[in-house]
Amino acid sequence: MTVARPKPGEGVLRTVIAENPRESGEIDVDLAEKHGIIHSDLTTGANVNAAVALRSNENLSNHGVITGGEGFIISRNQAIEFGLGADKAFERILKPILNGRDLTARSRDGIVIDLFGLTAEQVRNQFPQVYQWVLTHVKPMRDQNNRESRKLNWWLFNENVPKLRKMLRGLRRFIATVETSKHRIFVFLDEAILPAHKLVNIAFDDAYSFGVLSSRVHVTWALAAGSTLEDRPVYVKTTCFETFPFPAATEPQCARIRELGEALDAHRKRQQSLYSKLTLTDCYNVLEKLRTGEALTEKEKATHEQGLVSVLRQIHDDLDTAVANAYGFPVDLNDQELLVRLVALNAERAAEESRGQIRWLRPEFQCATASPMQTMLDTEEPGVATAAAGVSNARTVAPKDRVPWPKTITEQVQAVRAALVAYGGPANAPALAARFKGAPADRLADLLETLASLGQAHVLPDGSYITGG
Repeated sequence: MTVARPKPGEGVLRTVIAENPRESGEIDVDLAEKHGIIHSDLTTGANVNAAVALRSNENLSNHGVITGGEGFIISRNQAIEFGLGADKAFERILKPILNGRDLTARSRDGIVIDLFGLTAEQVRNQFPQVYQWVLTHVKPMRDQNNRESRKLNWWLFNENVPKLRKMLRGLRRFIATVETSKHRIFVFLDEAILPAHKLVNIAFDDAYSFGVLSSRVHVTWALAAGSTLEDRPVYVKTTCFETFPFPAATEPQCARIRELGEALDAHRKRQQSLYSKLTLTDCYNVLEKLRTGEALTEKEKATHEQGLVSVLRQIHDDLDTAVANAYGFPVDLNDQELLVRLVALNAERAAEESRGQIRWLRPEFQCATASPMQTMLDTEEPGVATAAAGVSNARTVAPKDRVPWPKTITEQVQAVRAALVAYGGPANAPALAARFKGAPADRLADLLETLASLGQAHVLPDGSYITGG
């Protein structure tokens, strides 16, 4: 007989593993017990899908940029010819860029032309050689793009990720992981590096957070909460990072995790600096074999020696122990037991947050004293007008008060920006179109997207916009 409730919940699942008949005709039944969430298919274990995003983790993770054109990537020699190294001004626009293969295999040592925050006129006046390069190598392709905003902003990336830039501002380094990868590896990247889209970037520069994310606790969570592409795990930031409950570690526990996080980062970087062909993928392939006891090939033995992979394993083992201790978990929990505890902790933290108790991970950034709206309204970029004559400050505009729709693209961008500022809150294209005479809503939608790509507007989850980055 099966007894169940219509909702999933904590319970005990008992399964018959043996039946022993007695002489009396009765049967002794041996049962195996499993404790945890009982799902509708009468299996038990961690219901990771039930985990919810935590406010404590919000605004700390994002993908990198999408350049939208090979012409943005140049060689280091080309960057030097432009002036990198001789003139510090070029450090603003010529940056190292890393994608997934650069991180886990061998780096291209590529430089990207990043003109975010500059108008085309500013680029032409301040960096004429760079302007000619993008004019020649980027604009012809962009002129064929079906999206008006991409044509209009041909000197800028397809996706400039102003949200990520704000997260990383002021950090000397940040954490990155490849979105789709055989091994879930986290690395520290220098502040000067611009990450490409296939990197998921987490805005911490402290080795404590790096250590927690690199531990078995988080990697197990990420494997269960993420998705897969073919046979490779995918790190989905909304389900892997934003739902992950960090431990409530004591200061001594934080110090130990921080120490081991620094040791992990330093060990890998040191060995890779000594052996230019040593890759993280090769090292972690060998580490996986060490854990399973498989024999190493001759090539893998060389990797073991160059990467000091047994030392790498020991650092990871010590880190796993330190992080488990910070949670108060036994070190030898199996994956399912670990996930059950993490799901329960996620629910506990979500209940805390519903009562107003939020364990912010970067409170100095996440809890800025200024309101998000005011911060965005105060954010300006050079070269973009913030006011236009005749735009009313009222939410609704009478037909007689509507202003004429400008004729040139530049004037239209300025007018939409001014109208968004004057609106004083979230607005969509139809709401702003109502403030002009003869303004097509689809055209305003393109211009709002343009402002967002320039960092002059912020897209809200419901598709409306407010000014700022």
